[in-house]
Amino acid sequence: MKLPSLKLSQLKIIEYQNKYYLHMNKIYSHTENLFEKLVSLATTILGNSISFLIALCLVLFWWINSLFINNDTHLIIGDIIFGVTFLSLFIIQKSFNRFSASLHLKINELVSSHEPASNAVMNAEIKTEREITELSKEYSELAEQIKDLNEEIKEEFNRELDKTLNEDENQIKE
Repeated sequence: MKLPSLKLSQLKIIEYQNKYYLHMNKIYSHTENLFEKLVSLATTILGNSISFLIALCLVLFWWINSLFINNDTHLIIGDIIFGVTFLSLFIIQKSFNRFSASLHLKINELVSSHEPASNAVMNAEIKTEREITELSKEYSELAEQIKDLNEEIKEEFNRELDKTLNEDENQIKE
């Protein structure tokens, strides 16, 4: 009689683990979506020209204020390097956003102009990381299928070539 109760308790543990897994997966998915939205907002803000101008004003204000304080030369050089690095962040983000947008536009044009192409990759830049990973897996599987098909075609071609060569040799011998 102890055996059935043991199985029942094991089933309860498995049921609890499944509920826990589903709950944790839901929390992870929600957190991932929230993070992607935050990153998208941050790249939009950092790549904006107005953000750069605000940062430039802040750095100039900081440098001007530091001129009136009697600092060591090393501190002044460090401040200049820090300010330039800070401003470079905005410039690099702006150029990356422009490059990324133009690349996506070109790829979307190529996909839309090619009739048998899958439209699932259109506007891939707005898809979530999970959706992109799933698309990547699908295309990896497709590439593997094409590789297998190419190998089969090569084998068939070689068999046909050998058969034709053997027939030609037999005709020459006769």
